[in-house]
Amino acid sequence: MNNNLFDTLNFDENGLIPAIIQDEKTGKVLMMAYMNAEALERTLATGQTWFYSRKRKKLWNKGETSGYSQLVKDIYLDCDQDTLLIMVEQKGVACHTGMPSCFHQRISDHHLTLPDPEMPPFSLASFSQELFDIIRQRAENPSSQSYTSKLLQSGRERILRKISEETTEVILASLEDTDQKKEHLQWEAADLLYHLLVLMQFEHLSWYDIMNELKKRRK
Repeated sequence: MNNNLFDTLNFDENGLIPAIIQDEKTGKVLMMAYMNAEALERTLATGQTWFYSRKRKKLWNKGETSGYSQLVKDIYLDCDQDTLLIMVEQKGVACHTGMPSCFHQRISDHHLTLPDPEMPPFSLASFSQELFDIIRQRAENPSSQSYTSKLLQSGRERILRKISEETTEVILASLEDTDQKKEHLQWEAADLLYHLLVLMQFEHLSWYDIMNELKKRRK
């Protein structure tokens, strides 16, 4: 056991420390559970999350019964050294109810909303991933009322033509010298990004494939 690390951590009076579990790809918070020193040591040793059940008074390994395990990617400690943030690759769903995240109900006007598998929502910075998920759903479940479904079904040539058109629109908007330039460029850039996402889906690329490529290029 790494004594230096464990001497640093501020476990509570019961020898426990809360651990917030976050999906490394989506950024969504999946769950919160408690660890004691042994659970943390096993997590560090195995690369999978281990927790301490306050109700059952025993250690448990995430996924030992459901098969929905968590592969640890990174562990962070807060400034007070009394809370862990663990970034994981989630296999399957995180919640025992079958929901992707344990935080699947929102408090609204002093009431709880119904359970929703889309909760918690993506942050605005991650909305492109949410949009890509919607495009993927349109590909898997086509609708005659969906522009995205129609575009995907029309084939590569039609999608590439739209990308070419939207690229030209972005260039023209950028060259404008009007009070409305910002709003116009914003609109056209959004159109271009959307059509690029459609092409990615058509070519069976994922949003994470592109993000990983960009990450590798970071100096």
